[in-house]
Amino acid sequence: MRFLKKVEDKVRRFEEVRKNLEDPSISQDQAKLRDFGKEFRALEPVSRLYRAYLKAQSELEEAQKILADKTQSADIVALAGEELQSLETRKRKITHDLETLLIQDDPMLAKNVILEIRAGTGGLEAGLFAADLFRMYTKFAQSSGFKLEALSSSPNEAGGFKEIIASVTGPGAYGRFKYESGTHRVQRVPATEASGRIHTSAVTVAIMPEAEEVDVEIKTEDLRIDVFRSGGPGGQSVNTTDSAVRVTHVPSGLVVSCQDEKSQLKNKQKALKILRARLFDKMTSERNAQMARQRKEQVGSGDRSEKIRTYNFPDRRVTDHRVGLTIYNLENVMEGEIGEFVDALFEAEWEKG
Repeated sequence: MRFLKKVEDKVRRFEEVRKNLEDPSISQDQAKLRDFGKEFRALEPVSRLYRAYLKAQSELEEAQKILADKTQSADIVALAGEELQSLETRKRKITHDLETLLIQDDPMLAKNVILEIRAGTGGLEAGLFAADLFRMYTKFAQSSGFKLEALSSSPNEAGGFKEIIASVTGPGAYGRFKYESGTHRVQRVPATEASGRIHTSAVTVAIMPEAEEVDVEIKTEDLRIDVFRSGGPGGQSVNTTDSAVRVTHVPSGLVVSCQDEKSQLKNKQKALKILRARLFDKMTSERNAQMARQRKEQVGSGDRSEKIRTYNFPDRRVTDHRVGLTIYNLENVMEGEIGEFVDALFEAEWEKG
């Protein structure tokens, strides 16, 4: 795996730094001692995890040899089989931890995330699946140590979402969520379908790195801000005051509306956060042709034929079409257990370089 070469490079550097710290001449130079000490502390977790990875890999190979040995007793083979499962789980956990360290090492991948989910083809059923995906990402964020907060939503009459936008915060959030960008296709029998016929619907997901003020300067004179009365659910105080905010960035034509909060100020702050992320994504895409292609791929049209992943409820099957990975455990995936897909996509990207 290509990402392991990056890890090995860091481990080699760790050994160089360790030897430098043991050099008596270095101890006389406080500036060098401080710099090497800082680098040592940053690289030590990578070295420690890599040693654990090699140990797990060695033990895995040993267990596989026992399983392949026809002379072993049934009891020994059964024990080796159990150990193999445990070792594979441990290796996946170590691999994930190594990936996380590499992600945090990249300023872009370490950023927070603006997550946008929109119902595509499929009407109300697409909106219901948009709500299911939002729940899935909420659970994935929580289990990964991130904080997810809804910024803006547009519910539909069936209890789903036409659109929902959220922020995901925590070191490395963009690195873990970026692979979710694209069209997600669902195949299932809708709750409203009396005949039991399977429907195919689609939901688009866009993942953008959250932009800091230093990343994007938004001039006040470039903004047009309109306030209006909130619509939809939210209670009397929300619906009877001009608390909703629509922010238009005149030069780019980008428009963001927020109405979930009772406070006009809070809605404005959330709208500006979303606008800044969209502008940063637009600016970066214009500077980089490759990122422009990625952005086009991630947003798509919401058509069923454009898909990165399919969720087939009758067969309990989830397939990621980019890496050809299929998991027959749809219930767990919808509970936020998407790490296997994320890890496979991370490794595939490193393999491509």
